[in-house]
Order: sequence, then C-alpha cells, then structure tokens
Amino acid sequence: MKSRITALLCPLLCLFHTVSAEEWRSITPDVIYGHKAGMALTYDVIRPGQNANGAAVLFMVSGGWVSTWMPPESVVRPEKNALNLFEKIVDRGYTLILVRHGSSPWFKVPDAVSDVRTAIRHVRKNAANYEIDPARIGVCGGSAGGHLSLVLGTMGDDGDPQSAKELEKISSRVQAVAAYFPPTDIREYVNHEKLSPQFPAIVFPADQAPGVSPLLSVTSDDAPTLLIHGDQDELVPISHSERFLDAMKKANAPCKLLIMPGAAHGFPGAQGQQAEKALLDWFDGHLKPSAAEKQ
Repeated sequence: MKSRITALLCPLLCLFHTVSAEEWRSITPDVIYGHKAGMALTYDVIRPGQNANGAAVLFMVSGGWVSTWMPPESVVRPEKNALNLFEKIVDRGYTLILVRHGSSPWFKVPDAVSDVRTAIRHVRKNAANYEIDPARIGVCGGSAGGHLSLVLGTMGDDGDPQSAKELEKISSRVQAVAAYFPPTDIREYVNHEKLSPQFPAIVFPADQAPGVSPLLSVTSDDAPTLLIHGDQDELVPISHSERFLDAMKKANAPCKLLIMPGAAHGFPGAQGQQAEKALLDWFDGHLKPSAAEKQ
C-alpha cells in the first residue's frame, strides 16, 4: 500500500525515438471531474500524437490511498533511451489518464472508491472529446492503486437512468484491469492495530469494509484481470491475489496471476520489465480492436 510510483516508473526498455514531445503526445492537465470539501478532483489526459488505437488506460495515482500530484509533462515525455511505464503505455497508442482521488488522512478508503467510480463515469461521458472508444477502457495501479483498479473491475455498473445526477446515469464499468500487489479484502486492514497509524485511510467503520473489498464482489461479468504479485510481500501477502484469482475462476471470469519469485512489495529490475510487458500485452489483448473489427 505504500506508494511505489517510482518503482513502477523505473526506466526499463531501451527504445529510441526521434520525434519531438509535441509530436509524441499531447497533454490536457487537471481535468475536473468532481468536487469535495471545497476542493477539485482531477485527472490528466495524455494522448498519443501518433498511432492512437482509440483505447484508454486509466492509472490510479494512489499509494496508501494517498493521491499525489506532479506535472504530467514531467512523467510522460519521449526519451532518447529508456521509456518508463507511462511512456510505454502512450507509445503503444493508448490514451493515458492519470486519476487522482481525495487523499488520506482526510479521506478514507470508501471515499477513494467513490471518487474513482465518479472519475470513470466522467471519462466515459467525455470519451468523444478524448477521441477514445467508451467501450475500450482499461485501468491499472499498484498497491492501493491496484485495489482501486480491482474496485472498478468488479464493482462497475451500467449507470442509473433514473438518477437525478447526470454522471450517475453513465456506466462505471471497465473492460480490462491490471493490478500490482493489490489488497483485495479490506476487512483484513480496516482499523488495523499496527498499520492504522501509517495508513489512516483504513480507519473507518468496519461495517463499510465488505463494500470496498473487491474479493467479495466478484461476478461472472467482471473485467478480464491481470494480477502481478511478489511471493515475499509482507505488506500485502500474495494470498490476496491468490484468493481473488480463485474467486474469478469460480465465477468463470478471465483472470491471470503472474507471480514474482522472491519479490516483496515492488519489483524493479528484470522483474519490473517482465511485469510491465505483461501489463502492456494484457491491455493489447483486451482493449485493441481485433482484425475483424478493423475491417
């Protein structure tokens, strides 16, 4: 649950480019998708300048359910040498959307869940403006961000046409999920004696925990899900992903678990490369149009 954005963004593959930043991608920063406590909830939209495939990948900016901000142009830029994960996503033609939620300690896990569900509805409502297909949206993240990704994969709905709120009429479903070392059963963390001081987001009424636990919400129509987890992770034990995989299999929902031997809560280096390739290939397999659809 600790922030692992640095590890996830570690340069890994030596891919060379000669295009300028403007040709390679365009950025729309700080799109407001909602408000709470007098503050704006925002996401950044990074569109590929070339070879756009019409699909989108949302990245949950969350570590310990703390959602940090940084200028998007500082993390998504063409490099002469290695590309980080964000850049690889854009380089494959996806529109990348960096989603921030209300942060701990002011807001708790249920608040973050509510925020990201609002965010996906807002993205889908504005899909035409972003030149993306609202039926081809994926989501990814690590640790708390992985949890929120699974929330969208398992708890999405078709929207309520009778709602008085326009956004609530729009679907919150996603079409593919990739989650690094995600906590899947929040009941094991809520009001935790040792972890609560470090992660105040898990301090909330225990009776709300089942409703924000993806493990308990698995159904047959859930999005195809890739889990990537180290077998030596002590903060979020691999059993969280193993039980989620079992639940998905029982529901006949597509799911795969990639285990990183010897890895703890994060895996840079060669294992990081393997994880990133698996994530990108997973989205290619589930979000890119098939040859028949292209005809």
